[in-house]
Amino acid sequence: MLILPVVVGALRAGPTWRHVLLGVAWLAAYLAFFATGLWLRSGRKARYAPPVRAYALVTTALGLALLASRPALVTWGVVYAPLLAASLWHSVRRTDRSLVNDGVTMVAASAMVVVAAGLGSGATNGWTWLPGASDGAAWAVAGLVLVYFFGTALYVKTMIRDRGDRRRYIESVGYHALACVPAFVWSPWAGVLFAALAVRAGLVPRLWPRATPRAVGLGEILASVAIALVLVAAR
Repeated sequence: MLILPVVVGALRAGPTWRHVLLGVAWLAAYLAFFATGLWLRSGRKARYAPPVRAYALVTTALGLALLASRPALVTWGVVYAPLLAASLWHSVRRTDRSLVNDGVTMVAASAMVVVAAGLGSGATNGWTWLPGASDGAAWAVAGLVLVYFFGTALYVKTMIRDRGDRRRYIESVGYHALACVPAFVWSPWAGVLFAALAVRAGLVPRLWPRATPRAVGLGEILASVAIALVLVAAR
């Protein structure tokens, strides 16, 4: 799921070597973010610091290489800096598993569709504020990715952390039903897929309430692949 927005954005915009660099840098940045979150939740214990330093160095090196290939990407800092600060604040408060924080990280991930659009084969190399941001279709796809991600968060909670919670189950099913509307507006195939996800949200927690985290995870991988195929194909 983490790399899904980059892959979708790259394939829609026309993949280039810079998308590979973007994907690797994004993965490294996530590892640095995750390690920092653990360090903050621990009360800044020294034993959690080495991974933070290691991943931060790797992320910095990859980030500088990416910026060297497309300097205007630095302007995306005005979008990602507040999102990063907000999520790390949740780590400090140990509320990083809340839906609010999930939403923050999902917005950051989904926006990578637009960032990737700015590195497409047809993109200009001159200085542009927020490369890719002028692509309306990229924003629409990013929005659908965000809708999918948030639905996934709700569904997974009904299967694991909030298993048996009727309120969470109703929220998940209701959300998935509403999510079908923008999906159908985008394309019939997207609508059909989101409808299938809505059926899954309604039936699986009832019929297979004891599904293992591994089984749930494998299901999400398949759903992510299906989402990627539909969003890339629908233009």
